[in-house]
Amino acid sequence: MTEEKLHLTEEWDKTFPQSAKVDHRKVTFHNRYGITLAADLYQPKDAQGRMPAIAVCGPFGAVKEQASGLYAQTMAERGFLTIAFDPSFTGESGGQPRYMASPDINTEDFQAAVDFLSVQDNVDPDKIGIIGICGWGGMALNAAALDTRIKATVASTMYDMTRVNAKGYFDAEDSEADRHAKREALNRQRTQDYQSGSYALGGGVADPLPEDAPAFVKDYHTYYKTPRGYHPRSLNSNGGWNVTGCMSFINQPILQYANEIRSAVLVIHGEKAHSCYFGRDAFANMVKGNAYTANKELLIVPGASHIDLYDNLDVIPFDKMEAFFSTHLHA
Repeated sequence: MTEEKLHLTEEWDKTFPQSAKVDHRKVTFHNRYGITLAADLYQPKDAQGRMPAIAVCGPFGAVKEQASGLYAQTMAERGFLTIAFDPSFTGESGGQPRYMASPDINTEDFQAAVDFLSVQDNVDPDKIGIIGICGWGGMALNAAALDTRIKATVASTMYDMTRVNAKGYFDAEDSEADRHAKREALNRQRTQDYQSGSYALGGGVADPLPEDAPAFVKDYHTYYKTPRGYHPRSLNSNGGWNVTGCMSFINQPILQYANEIRSAVLVIHGEKAHSCYFGRDAFANMVKGNAYTANKELLIVPGASHIDLYDNLDVIPFDKMEAFFSTHLHA
């Protein structure tokens, strides 16, 4: 098929410094729905032969110039060919209208990345893994449950976006009445959007912060709204998703068959992360009744918050990830 022509930034515009240990270039590939995705490819300098490869995405509402690019570049320093990609409808990737999300299409984005890596001359198609950060941790597990080409998966500081949309944070809105109210509001917004001919934005991370903001919202602000992690193409740094952008997540839970994942999975979460319950519960559900648990592991990082696992190089367990992928992609 003919891929949509994307306008890609060639200068280095990441939130992290460029490494002298890897070569970097922009690439594009398409998913099964015909959407062209933009990615940064990182390759160890002087690499030869067919390499193990890793596709990285997340956090939810971020772009490849933020945490996923840092993960990809760091894993390339450690001997893997990597790509960090923007999901459909966001960043430099294609897809209209902008700022929409879908449990189906976003899982497909990971599979499309595997498609791309599988046909590269310098990639061993039998040695492909994925890393999903934050909301993309859940998508990564969902992709692993569907795509047998994925041999190893890391979910870092994960959210299950379908759970949080359907039940609220900490499952505090897990009732028919709460979901009905949410559906009513979203469907009113659909009518307004159709009348106006455009999609209202929900707003990114609150700025300025209200005095009573929860601690995790303050954490998000210190990443997305400051020079530490701000990026002009990041939804969370700016106007956010469309109000109706995540509507389908309420009715379409992911991870239904996570306990049928045979390939290796490492779930990493911070002990102090507000989101830690997502990782703990997803891991418990994944191993329950699963005949393939020897290659599954839950790693809780002592003292770490949710966003520590975005960019804190002193906290992110890259040594552990390198050992995990080396074991399961070189086997």
